Amino acid sequence: MAYIRSKKPSGCVFCKDSIRDHDLVLYEGKTAFVMMNRYPYITGHLMIIPFRHVSKLEDMTSEEKKELFDLTDISVRVLKEGMKPEGFNIGMNLGKAAGAGVDDHIHIHVVPRWNGDTNSLSVIGEVRVISEDLTATWELLLPYFKKYQQEV
Repeated sequence: MAYIRSKKPSGCVFCKDSIRDHDLVLYEGKTAFVMMNRYPYITGHLMIIPFRHVSKLEDMTSEEKKELFDLTDISVRVLKEGMKPEGFNIGMNLGKAAGAGVDDHIHIHVVPRWNGDTNSLSVIGEVRVISEDLTATWELLLPYFKKYQQEV
């Protein structure tokens, strides 16, 4: 509710200067960062976002593309260690027609999955049930990301 009632930042919500909750950021690389999704599909839903405001794969540098994939790999490792999911959904929605909520700043979703974790609420009621507070999930995952930051 605090976010809903608050004044929203102008500009792109994924550009680093616009990110309001720096505590949702888990890892900062050279060209991209990992943050928790403020409106997760399920607990542990992460996003990998380039620092540079770019909307098309073909406009990204080789370094940006490589780091996005490297951070996807690290995110999967962290979630495996910290949350023990049984699977993952990983993807990008490129353009509004593909379902992109923010279509002008490319990003990758990493969603941990467990057998039996879905229900009809998301489909029928347009409601999502999150079993853990974002701050608690952030606190759980941060030490794992710090471990991998030291290895890079």
